[in-house]
Amino acid sequence: MMDEKRMKRQKEMPIKRFHDTDDELDQGSGGEFEEMFQDSLKQLRVGEIVRGVVVQISPDYVLVDVGYKSEGCVPANEFMDENGQLTVKVGDPVEVLFERRENELGYIVLSKKKAQAHLVWDRIAEAGGEGGDVEGKIVAKVKGGLNVDIGGITGFLPASQVDLRPGGNLDRYVGQTATFKILKMNRKRGNIVLSRRVLLEVERDKAREDTLSTLAEGQVVDGVVKNITDYGAFVDLGGLDGLLHITDMSWGRLTHPGELIKVGDTVKVMVLKFDRAKGKISLGMKQAMPDPWLNVEAKYQAGERVRGKVVSLTEYGAFIALEEGVEGLVHISEMSWTKRVRHPSELLKVGEEVEAVVLGVDPGNRRISLGLKQTSVNPWTVVGERYPVGTKIEGQIKNITDFGMFIGIEDGIDGLVHVSDISWTKRIKHPGEIYSKGETVQAVILNIDVANERLSLGIKQLTPDPWSEIPGKYRPGTRVVGKVSSVTDFGVFLELEEGIEGLVHVSELSHEKLASPKGFCNVGDELEAVVLNVDTVDRKIGLSIKSLQSALEKAEFEAFMGSKGEATSNLGDLLKEVKKNGNGDK
Repeated sequence: MMDEKRMKRQKEMPIKRFHDTDDELDQGSGGEFEEMFQDSLKQLRVGEIVRGVVVQISPDYVLVDVGYKSEGCVPANEFMDENGQLTVKVGDPVEVLFERRENELGYIVLSKKKAQAHLVWDRIAEAGGEGGDVEGKIVAKVKGGLNVDIGGITGFLPASQVDLRPGGNLDRYVGQTATFKILKMNRKRGNIVLSRRVLLEVERDKAREDTLSTLAEGQVVDGVVKNITDYGAFVDLGGLDGLLHITDMSWGRLTHPGELIKVGDTVKVMVLKFDRAKGKISLGMKQAMPDPWLNVEAKYQAGERVRGKVVSLTEYGAFIALEEGVEGLVHISEMSWTKRVRHPSELLKVGEEVEAVVLGVDPGNRRISLGLKQTSVNPWTVVGERYPVGTKIEGQIKNITDFGMFIGIEDGIDGLVHVSDISWTKRIKHPGEIYSKGETVQAVILNIDVANERLSLGIKQLTPDPWSEIPGKYRPGTRVVGKVSSVTDFGVFLELEEGIEGLVHVSELSHEKLASPKGFCNVGDELEAVVLNVDTVDRKIGLSIKSLQSALEKAEFEAFMGSKGEATSNLGDLLKEVKKNGNGDK
């Protein structure tokens, strides 16, 4: 029987079970061999940890000599590391646990893994058991927490016991080695519950006491960014958190703390306020650095050209970063000499590097005024040389308003034709009655206001003023015929020629007293009247139908009397006389 087992062992696993050679075994008695083997096994107890030496290694097993004239096999995987590499070689001493006397191959069964676990449990017991501290490595994330390897024993670390502030991604802890507090343990079941938070709280409390004893306002200390919010960040000063508000992070513009710092960063901060009783601390990063505005006035002189990066655009202008913590404002009115800029984004974009001219420095209010247009020649300073007053120009109508229309002279320079400078004679209520946007027209330069960047144009000035001839053409007493152009409550307007009108006041319509001119005539009727006066300043012609009727009546009377041999007068003389008397009744 013994020989059959031996042959099977040698066939299945070609490793030596005894120190003796096969030849030596062949010389001995089978009964004596079996008796010696059983006696040696009686000296080992199941569950006992024994020391041995690796004597042979195969792909599946490691043969360990544990003395007592006997050897045992241990599965090779119990000696492998996480990368699948063997951690022992022939001759290495090892500690193994005796599991049972003999397997199907006739070898005593040993376990390196169980021996290691047994020793770890002993070490845990020596550390105090529950409430004691052990070191371990976090090896995996599991449901509800993490698994921790404690020298071969797997402990459970609940998510609530991982850190001071539970939550977040637990994957970031995998691979970390740390010391843990034992909360609960059951050696028989192989269960152990750990806590990392308890030890961190102890460290925090100690660090807090140390910090409280040394911290003072105005002190500059190092801290670690623990959390970031929209309004600032919380910085750990050593067991004690302080608030670093976003306004105290940088001397420059900052829209979010994440632009400057991130969680885990070590930052140098100044203690601004410290309430020892409540443990509240206000911190400042910028206060731990020199204020760049202290020497701004010496560095940036009015008229000097500077370069900077656009950091912000608003409706009223653009902020340019000149250096860390120092910004200047380019007002929207200082962006272009000629273009009507509605929003800075029409010319600039955030992140763009630009050149500007310093217009003014106010260090007290931390303001620097900049100008973009000042980097180029102001075209308005030379427009007078290019377009002297009286110059005839041609341009496109860019815009039409109630008071006039703007005509493009050249890129960025427009001139205004006021509604009163469109026609010498026509009463124009709105330029849109005659012109359209985009239409090309001619005009004359009337005035150039370089200071206010205004250019006045006129269209009617392209032709002579017809009113310059009116006083000679329509002398008082002149008999005229005109077409009714409008009827108002105060009189009737007669168009004497294109663009020239005269007014027959209601009192000059008839000898009869009229309450209103309406009903006396209609628009389009032709009426005859006599010129009473001409006002070239206000461009008015006074007419009278009543005076004409009086003159005609007197002329008829004198003509009748003349037929009887009495003196007569011509109609012109009569009209003069009527005008001289002031009414047609005399």
